[in-house]
Amino acid sequence: MADYLDDLRFAHVLADAADATTMARFKALDLKVETKPDMTPVSEADKAAEELIRGQLQRARPRDAILGEEYGIEGTGPRRWVIDPIDGTKNYVRGVPVWATLISLMEAAEGGYQPVVGVVSAPALGRRWWAAKGHGAFTGRSLSSASRLRVSHVAELSDASFAYSSLGGWEERGSLDGFLDLTREVWRTRAYGDFWPYMMVAEGSVDICAEPELSLWDMAANAIIVTEAGGSFTGLDGRPGPHSGNAAASNGLLHDELLGYLNERY
Repeated sequence: MADYLDDLRFAHVLADAADATTMARFKALDLKVETKPDMTPVSEADKAAEELIRGQLQRARPRDAILGEEYGIEGTGPRRWVIDPIDGTKNYVRGVPVWATLISLMEAAEGGYQPVVGVVSAPALGRRWWAAKGHGAFTGRSLSSASRLRVSHVAELSDASFAYSSLGGWEERGSLDGFLDLTREVWRTRAYGDFWPYMMVAEGSVDICAEPELSLWDMAANAIIVTEAGGSFTGLDGRPGPHSGNAAASNGLLHDELLGYLNERY
């Protein structure tokens, strides 16, 4: 089995470069922000970070394909890097520190491309999380200064902490009633949003989280980190991995119940 550690080290190099670019423009008074056709914002920092990562990948991994949020797909082959230059752009442009660069390497496998390396770097929070297939998940300042991530052992919904992003998407999906029933059943709810709930699941500080509408670049890095920490990451349809256009993540013990509530009235 490939060990992917060289790719993981390179992903950290990419994240270091992206962090320098994004932090240089964070809270800048002259930050340029545009509205994309899907009515979501994109800043000059999103574009600059993705261009930088793409440039380094093209030089160091010329045979690999690249899929990014801002510039789409480039190249073909069994290996594909998936990039979200700033996950949490709305936070970024408002000066909220909860945003991150998400970098994942996916490989062709049965059932489609699957993530084998993931790095989530949140420089404004001073945090970074990462994983490589078969090597576990970690958090820390660097590869040499890290602690192992493990999901929680909470086995009852009444003891569980549930994280989500917003209510609107659940209503649009037609499953708001099930979502609200779940919030009444659990011990605690918090709307942290974006990448952070998944990292908390991997850390064991949150037990379940879900989002009703996502893109591949929102999920690929999160998926490998959660699963390597011992958790479960699927679509709301129960399909393992980041391919369903939505996501549910848990410590594994609560996953079936999580999916049951969120599909209750769908």
